[in-house]
Amino acid sequence: MKFQHIIHFLIGGTLVFSSLNCASNKIDSSRKLIWNDEFNYKGLPDSTKWNYDVGGDGYGNNEAQFYTKNRLENARVKKGKLIIEARKEDWEEKKYTSARLLTKGKFSLQYGTVEVRAKLPKGRGTWPAIWMLSEKMRKWPNDGEIDIMEHVGYNQGHIHASAHTKDHKKKINTQKTDTIIVKDASEKFHVYKMNWTPEKIEVYVDNKKFFTCINEEKTYDAWAFDQPYFIILNLAIGGSWGGIKGIDDTIFPQKYYIDYVRVYKNK
Repeated sequence: MKFQHIIHFLIGGTLVFSSLNCASNKIDSSRKLIWNDEFNYKGLPDSTKWNYDVGGDGYGNNEAQFYTKNRLENARVKKGKLIIEARKEDWEEKKYTSARLLTKGKFSLQYGTVEVRAKLPKGRGTWPAIWMLSEKMRKWPNDGEIDIMEHVGYNQGHIHASAHTKDHKKKINTQKTDTIIVKDASEKFHVYKMNWTPEKIEVYVDNKKFFTCINEEKTYDAWAFDQPYFIILNLAIGGSWGGIKGIDDTIFPQKYYIDYVRVYKNK
């Protein structure tokens, strides 16, 4: 087991967090593990667990990459890690390639805990994320989005968590969100965790809680989080947020490492 030393303090209202080491890789036997990928194999991501989104339409975010499928250059498992790699290369009509993996159609969750141990890419224009959408998504964001981790490379070390619904959405700046600073997010692995119950959503980095979304209004427009959601891991390039300050073409290729994804049913 690895032990950690934690220091946290406030700078300008933002929680700053430093970890000299990361949490243990050991599966928590006190909770019921219902789905996981430890990436203890080699090659393409396990097709029994992961699907792909494919395309270069920007997915509503004006992203600059083309998401590929079954291409080792963009998504592969090696030495116990999933690697999502963004590359500067012409593909279709885009100048970059990357991958967006999702458990849609393979696994979905309604309430529980999601843990992802990851090391993030670095550089202006990168936009990695760990997030969730409804299996029955009809219209975004009315049917909800849960962002467990987002990081935009022009603001290195700032980790964001958010919840979006019809009443709480980024377009009108009413989304529920918060930020923690993890200075070594691109140098070391950290555990990004979400606890989800009918009453609230809580997000942590290495067991330090920094975001809470409470089911206060008890309406679907404000709380769409009472239905099955699937998990998404992706590395976007540019876009309406990640590309605000442009893309630094000298940084490529950039790699997003995921050590494991674990989902627990809470007692």
